Amino acid sequence: MARGGQGLARVAVVVRAGAAPLWWLGVFATGIGVLVPGLTGRRIGVLAGAALFILAAAVVATVRRGRYTALARSAAHAGKHDVLQDRAVTLRNWRRGHRWWLLLAFLAALGSAFAVPAAAGLLMAGCGAGLWLKSAWIGRREQAEDALLWVRVDWLTRGAGRPAGKAVRAYRGTGIAAGDAAPGGARRKTAVPV
Repeated sequence: MARGGQGLARVAVVVRAGAAPLWWLGVFATGIGVLVPGLTGRRIGVLAGAALFILAAAVVATVRRGRYTALARSAAHAGKHDVLQDRAVTLRNWRRGHRWWLLLAFLAALGSAFAVPAAAGLLMAGCGAGLWLKSAWIGRREQAEDALLWVRVDWLTRGAGRPAGKAVRAYRGTGIAAGDAAPGGARRKTAVPV
């Protein structure tokens, strides 16, 4: 890293990093959970799970929006010595830092199917959907302001997963063409003219 520069990770990519693992593990746990009759029965389990899915997606998508907005408003422009972290590296760091939590949540969802079939799996999938919605919201902000939001890598907590945590004091901003991820953290489909 150049002298005086910081490693920066895209805020939307960090938020989005947990969406796919939570979604797919939740869908898989739901599929297995439906096969188990459970104490409450499948119908009650699926109905409870559907309610938990909607609630989790709404809560995860909206929690801490005020903090994200305040940090985005005060974002300073990234310096020429700052190093922009690739999307793949950010995803890998998040997933490595959270792999045991994901495994424990998946096992808990499978185990709970014996009591309430499919409910915990749908809860996990709802959390994943909420993260996708939150990253899409960040992407709309980035497009509206024509600037991408970045966070210092050393400010992310252990596991690289808290882009609006207490340790984060400010965001950095770059032009919309910087980095290899589109607004919202998705993989960039086409090259952006500079």
